[in-house]
Amino acid sequence: MSALHRSTHEILGNIAKLCHQRWNPEECQEDTFRYIEINSVSRETGEASYSNTLTKEAPSRAQNIVRKDDIIISLTRPHHGSIALIDNNLDGCIASTGFAVLREIKDPTLNRTYLYSVLRSQFCLNQMRQRSSGGNYPAITTDQLMRILIPTPQPSIQNHISTFMRSAYTKKKQKEQGANELLASIDDYVLSELGIEMPAVEEKKCFVVFAGETTCLRIDPFYYKNYYKVIDEQLNQSSNVKRLAELLQLMDSGSRPKGGVGKIQTGVLSFGGEHINDQCEVEIKTPRYIPHEFHSLHKGTETQLNDILLVKDGATTGKIGIVSDIVHVGQNINEHLFLLRTKEGVNPTYLLNYLNSSFGKLQVQREITGATVTGITRDVVKRLKIILPDIAKQAEIANHITEIRSNAKRLQQEANAVVKQAKERVEQILLAEV
Repeated sequence: MSALHRSTHEILGNIAKLCHQRWNPEECQEDTFRYIEINSVSRETGEASYSNTLTKEAPSRAQNIVRKDDIIISLTRPHHGSIALIDNNLDGCIASTGFAVLREIKDPTLNRTYLYSVLRSQFCLNQMRQRSSGGNYPAITTDQLMRILIPTPQPSIQNHISTFMRSAYTKKKQKEQGANELLASIDDYVLSELGIEMPAVEEKKCFVVFAGETTCLRIDPFYYKNYYKVIDEQLNQSSNVKRLAELLQLMDSGSRPKGGVGKIQTGVLSFGGEHINDQCEVEIKTPRYIPHEFHSLHKGTETQLNDILLVKDGATTGKIGIVSDIVHVGQNINEHLFLLRTKEGVNPTYLLNYLNSSFGKLQVQREITGATVTGITRDVVKRLKIILPDIAKQAEIANHITEIRSNAKRLQQEANAVVKQAKERVEQILLAEV
């Protein structure tokens, strides 16, 4: 901070002005509105998104009207960097009152994009942390926010930094797009290798099912939609279809102690659906633990390398991941997961990607039942039909997909590194101005 004090700087309140333009849902003529919450702003990139929300269900904090070029700053945990520059697509959105909104720039020589970039630098984030108060959810008041110091180098330096950061974010998006395209190719690859053609989703809402066609005691019309029949036909025509139960040496669900695990700080990791990411990996951002004594009584669901974890109920039913990191071995699962352990002759990575394909997901989706809490039962999972080529073909498919995921992850890491290095370079430029 001493370097910042010695540099050319100004208090934020002297160079920018807070905007308090408010929205009243009672005066809104639309049924929905575009809502920006604090968690809608990426800490890593500063990109913001919105959710279409029913006007009649508008949260009390949905009050800030934001316009193009506004800078919104999260007042809760501001040091996390949930700070966004509003673009054309977000013009007119309603943001939470958990954001401070900067609209008017008082200093005509100050580059707005530069101000946005420097607010997300450690120079400013550290000041926000120091001026915050509170325990688990430290927050900063708008008064304290407007007192932070902003480095104000010459306009040429500001423009250079703005251009430099825009270039970094452009490169990041390009690499992320490349990663997303690679990941999107996995499904087409699996379907192509197995000779599967996905049926078109039906638009018609009325159809006939005869009593003789009903199976598994299911009589609801959803189960007998035509595209499910097409899937059944493809499975029946395949010569290498197995029931999932035939491929497993173990299938079981876990448990937790009475009273939950929210207050347990150490012990054995207890995996749930929230610990499976979109890339079918076990990822621990918020760890949950069970006591060692409890784990010792439930060793049947102790995790091993290449175990498959399948979410069995709730909003993410069917989400699937695999234990591929040695640090996740010897842990356990909660009651919302099935642990699947394959027999010899079944490649677990192949099985994982089959179940994660659009074809596999559709089979699982068909079997979801329940009202308040939906899910799939043990018997249903055992009956799932798996197209199982010979072990060599399984390995070929598994290895190819593993390579795709590896390349995608490399691009994602490079994308994050581009922005990180750019931020470091910006701080070096600012320090050089001292």
